[in-house]
Amino acid sequence: MSDMTPLDQAHAAMEAAPQDDAARLRFYERLADAELFLLLEKEPENDRIAPEIFDTSDARFVLVFDTEERLAQFVGRVAPYAALSGRVIANMLSEQGIGLAVNPDVAPSAILIPHEALGWLAETLTHAPDEVEAKIAHFEAPAGLPEALITALDAKLSTTAGLAKMAYLVGTTYENGMRSHMLGFVEVVPGAEGALAKAVNEALTFSGIEAGALDVGFFAANDPVAGQLARAGLRFDLPSPPEAQEYKPVAPGSDPDKPPMLR
Repeated sequence: MSDMTPLDQAHAAMEAAPQDDAARLRFYERLADAELFLLLEKEPENDRIAPEIFDTSDARFVLVFDTEERLAQFVGRVAPYAALSGRVIANMLSEQGIGLAVNPDVAPSAILIPHEALGWLAETLTHAPDEVEAKIAHFEAPAGLPEALITALDAKLSTTAGLAKMAYLVGTTYENGMRSHMLGFVEVVPGAEGALAKAVNEALTFSGIEAGALDVGFFAANDPVAGQLARAGLRFDLPSPPEAQEYKPVAPGSDPDKPPMLR
């Protein structure tokens, strides 16, 4: 396949700089965010799936592909599969002693990921940001942030379609004199605050910045603070929500809160 997928690009960057921890972290972030097509032994039964297992002399792997075309190219026939996010698959396999064979033989991003790495990824994805309250004295333009963090935020926010209209990255000075940076979300869908805060926390974690911190705030469009953010901040427009589609039966793994059960 001639077109490079985001996973291909992240893998190529990691391979080009094997000593670069940030490049490796960005690959794992793309893997977690990607929709992966998990090859199955047979069609799903209710909420249970039976992945095809690839055994080596010292390890076991399930096979996943980042496009349906790559899965079809590998098996050469019609085959059952489950479409799941990388984070769901990591959580499913983290305690099973099973690794991931990603795009085997069909893409430049072909890689075997051992179960120990999946366990680390699953644990990293469970980290949640701390919730604190503090009063901000004033906002200012962001300054001194690594370009890697800006890039990571832009990539991560592209996965949060429909959760908010926009976000502004600003510098902050709190009433106690502490200085920091904040990503302020505007017009947030009710209940999406936790998911957005976690997405920002992941962007910070996978950007490879040690001891970094980034505050997160949520504001209505008519809140005066939203105007201050617009005047001082770097704006990120979040993708619009996908258009409504006709009802289809719910496939195993389509609800991240109810992942399928392994058989």
